[in-house]
Amino acid sequence: MSNSKNENKDFTDVGTHLLLNTNKGGLVKAWTKGVNFEDGAKKQLINTANLPFIHKWIAVMPDVHQGLGATIGSVVPTKGAIIPAAVGVDIGCGMMALKTSLTAEDLPDSLKKIRTSIEKAVPHGRTAGGGRRDQGSWGELPNDVAKGWRKLNDRFDLLCNKHKRFIKTNNSCHLGTLGTGNHFIEICLDEEKNVWIMLHSGSRGVGNCIGTYFIEKAKKDMERHFINLPDKDLSYLSEGSEHFDDYVEAVEWAQDFARVNREVMMKNVIKAMQSSKGMREFKADLAVVNCHHNYIAKEHHYGEDVWVTRKGAVRAKVEDWGIIPGSMGACSYIVKGKGNAESFHSCSHGAGRVMSRTKAKKMFTTNDQIKATEGVECRKDESVIDEIPMAYKEIDKVMEAQKELVDIKYKLKQIVCVKG
Repeated sequence: MSNSKNENKDFTDVGTHLLLNTNKGGLVKAWTKGVNFEDGAKKQLINTANLPFIHKWIAVMPDVHQGLGATIGSVVPTKGAIIPAAVGVDIGCGMMALKTSLTAEDLPDSLKKIRTSIEKAVPHGRTAGGGRRDQGSWGELPNDVAKGWRKLNDRFDLLCNKHKRFIKTNNSCHLGTLGTGNHFIEICLDEEKNVWIMLHSGSRGVGNCIGTYFIEKAKKDMERHFINLPDKDLSYLSEGSEHFDDYVEAVEWAQDFARVNREVMMKNVIKAMQSSKGMREFKADLAVVNCHHNYIAKEHHYGEDVWVTRKGAVRAKVEDWGIIPGSMGACSYIVKGKGNAESFHSCSHGAGRVMSRTKAKKMFTTNDQIKATEGVECRKDESVIDEIPMAYKEIDKVMEAQKELVDIKYKLKQIVCVKG
């Protein structure tokens, strides 16, 4: 990992951003001034930028860090092909936030009761190997979940008719559930002490299966056509090939699943809060944001229609609302896009990790976690040490690096955090 003195070595400062020419025709533009930039991530970006179907350049967000084949915190515009591993397996992962009519003074003295009521209302985590008794899944679908699934079921049946592997996935039983890892539900205060609800999740088990399945198909395509790549995880599906249209169809469905997943969870969080002892009635629609940050979309950039893969990045066209969360114990931001053309109308999706989960668990203790999350009602046991704030980049530096991409509208600080 690079230190602050050489964090963007090999890049040329061109004023608003940094520029890297790969010497093989590829180009990388990075909004990373003042933040760490791993050598491994830079290598991945160069490998991706040199692919023959990249449109113009790769755009890099300040939360950039190494991923599977493609770098997390990157925007990959392509013509005639899509890289499934660049989209990833948490297809449609993203954020949702609501501003409520509550203020800090309206909240009960015991925030723990709010946290436990949310934990009861929304399945989270993973037990029993993800099987039928998994606490992170529904046993019998509640009415609101069944209603949400009906919006998705017909298209899912069509996918299953083509690809039998999807039939036995966790699909409807994962709708309206949080998951694990860095997924979370938070109650936050803005700078005027207004209460917000914010959550982070994606397409769960079924999205993971779809992503994994088509990554395998892309790799087999490369083998079949004797295409050698610097990294097998950059295997791609070409337009017109056997699986391209099916992949686009499946990804778009998974992205819709992810959006509905967040909507169902949010409704259940609101109900849980409203039923908490001592909570007054409130409205939860004063501001609403629901955005993906792992997805593909067909967009028009520099005179051409292209596929845009945002791998850990949020669309930030003029007036687009976005959410850029920090870590447990750190601030988060509600933003509006500036429509920066060179970033392909994008911004970061969060702070970005500076170390692996394994390293965080080895480096920090529960006492470190307790200190780092002081003032936040959350779990503070060893199972969440991998999410400790020090495992992430400093969110304020990340925001400063992308001031050409977004305007900050609200600064939030969490007071309750539910982790998967």
